[in-house]
Amino acid sequence: MPLPVPGDEFPDDVPDNEGASVQETFELFSALAPKGWRVELIEGEICVVPPANGQHEEIVSELSGQFRDHDKGLGRYTGIGLYLPGASDTIRVIPDLVIAPKGSFDDQQEWHAPDPVLLVGEVTSSSTAGRDRVQKIRGYARAGIPLYLLIDREAGEAVVCSEAEGDDYAHKDMYKLGAKVRLPYPLGFELDTAEF
Repeated sequence: MPLPVPGDEFPDDVPDNEGASVQETFELFSALAPKGWRVELIEGEICVVPPANGQHEEIVSELSGQFRDHDKGLGRYTGIGLYLPGASDTIRVIPDLVIAPKGSFDDQQEWHAPDPVLLVGEVTSSSTAGRDRVQKIRGYARAGIPLYLLIDREAGEAVVCSEAEGDDYAHKDMYKLGAKVRLPYPLGFELDTAEF
């Protein structure tokens, strides 16, 4: 997806980046992205994602509220950047929702290690569904993130991935949207997806 640029052309002060590395190009795209757009680097591919629609954000908001209601000591982060180990390069992602103890990201860093993360959540959009179902599972598993919650709107299901092993999760429990979704350790409670 092409990155829209405010105005008709690039600003005059943008350096010539011919021959730039993927990492350098990623940093340039990140700097130029309009507010609300997400720029991620996943398995060597720069992914530019437009702002989410209202339905997507309602689901993220509902999830966040249920985590807050379960445990007030959990931080619920949207827009937090994580760097993950990749097969060859570092992956940089901005999950829809990150659950970690409060204060886990109390610094000035733009990108964070995944060590304190208990759960990452992604809500699919037509532009992100493929990556959410495949590449992000690999990245989150490699990073040892205990739980990955995928709300797959197109498939009408919630997938809970647990027990990270190498490039995948040993367990994947699938639920139809509308059902109660059991989150195993380290969270150990049920999410209600009736509002999704």
